[in-house]
Amino acid sequence: MARFFGDYLSSLTQENEQVNIALSGGSTPETIFDMLSQEYRETVNWDKIRFFWGDERCVPPGDPESNFNMTHQHLFSLLPVSENNIFRIKGELPPQEALKDYREVIDNELPKNGGLPLFDVVLLGMGDDGHTASVFPHEIDLWDSSELCEIGTHPTSGQKRVTLTGKVINNAREIVFLVTGKNKAEKVDEILNEKGDYQKYPAARVNRDKSLWLLDQEAVVS
Repeated sequence: MARFFGDYLSSLTQENEQVNIALSGGSTPETIFDMLSQEYRETVNWDKIRFFWGDERCVPPGDPESNFNMTHQHLFSLLPVSENNIFRIKGELPPQEALKDYREVIDNELPKNGGLPLFDVVLLGMGDDGHTASVFPHEIDLWDSSELCEIGTHPTSGQKRVTLTGKVINNAREIVFLVTGKNKAEKVDEILNEKGDYQKYPAARVNRDKSLWLLDQEAVVS
């Protein structure tokens, strides 16, 4: 999975003058970032990539829970990535201020398609509850918001998070899901095979025609 994504990223930077990518957090991207920093330092043209995020917890950038912090530790600090190409969600601000700031960032920094910000790639994970970015099943209406970003609330901790909404995610040229672990297998099966009430999961609302699902063996129902 990691090498596939590394090769994919290499091709993108060879074929395009600029690549705008929205990253995700979690343990799966962490592993992939480790390999990118070790094995793809020379094969990926890092100067061409502009980094954004699909979601971020409302915590300071140095917090262990910060998606930016994880990316910095496992990728940015180890590669020749310019700070000018990093557009983080400012989780240290009050949630509404962080939301307003990031809406302006993606509206101003990204090209448009159909009047909406256009990412070349949106990288997504999926929780074992079927959530993606920070749109959770209990707030699935956020997916269909008319805004570019919204504030999601973790169903257990109550933690606030800034997240892209469905219309921005589905406007991307390509969407890449990274899903690992047997605790995700049941939801993956329901979503990809359209079983039962699968549409209740935010991950099922992602445009299948432009999405690529990268799964490890444990995430596949045998």
